[in-house]
Amino acid sequence: MAIHKAESPLPGLLYHKPEPDAQPFKAPGDAVALGDTLALIEVMKSFMPLEAETAGTFKGYLIDDGEHIDAGDHFCEIEG
Repeated sequence: MAIHKAESPLPGLLYHKPEPDAQPFKAPGDAVALGDTLALIEVMKSFMPLEAETAGTFKGYLIDDGEHIDAGDHFCEIEG
């Protein structure tokens, strides 16, 4: 199976969770459907969901929660 690396469409802060005390959107081994929210990106105090463009099995995040990400950076891997 191929590994797909999801890319950020814009720069900002990457968040794995919808709220600080919540569970991450995905954990390694979770199923991913097309359109599932994988993370949030904060740009100028606005939060936008980063959605799956492919289905498969979530392998993990490549950037830590709360870290800066640039446009085009890969932030997670999906096997599918």
